[in-house]
Amino acid sequence: MRWYVLRVASNREEQVREALVRKVTLEGLENDIGRVVVPVEQVKRIRGGKQKVQKRKLYPGYVFMEIEPDANGKISEKAWFLIKETMGVGDFVGTEGLPVPMSDTDVAKMLSEVEKVSEQTAANIKVDFAKGDVVKIREGAFENFEGAVDSIDTERGVVRVIVTIFGRSTPLDIEYWQIEKV
Repeated sequence: MRWYVLRVASNREEQVREALVRKVTLEGLENDIGRVVVPVEQVKRIRGGKQKVQKRKLYPGYVFMEIEPDANGKISEKAWFLIKETMGVGDFVGTEGLPVPMSDTDVAKMLSEVEKVSEQTAANIKVDFAKGDVVKIREGAFENFEGAVDSIDTERGVVRVIVTIFGRSTPLDIEYWQIEKV
């Protein structure tokens, strides 16, 4: 089986995936169509001291499908119409309306991302800062102070910022949402 990329309506990826899986089972096309995947990552967000784990799509607007091409390298007519008649489906990624299978390296990358998420038990917090970045504190006792990021604890969502107070460098542990890049 080869992997193909399908354009779908934005924010409808999971609904399209479920509809395709259901239709494949109903039509008995399990031999023609394999896995249908929407790669996601789990992201922890902290707002106001409360943690939430959210799923974020790695490729918004796309669904990945494993399909068995026929001897000519084309998708069978039954599978083609099953996919194209599903609500929310746009078109395959390819040239001139013909679906082009993904390269093996792209498939390996996409599948490794999917497996990484399934193995992930506790999501880390997505922090958009790196060590050395100059940031400004937006909230708290040190509001409007500027400093440099020293370290990041993605598990707790805390960033250590080195701020100069009264001429001395002072490390502050601040939640990531209380700072912004300068």
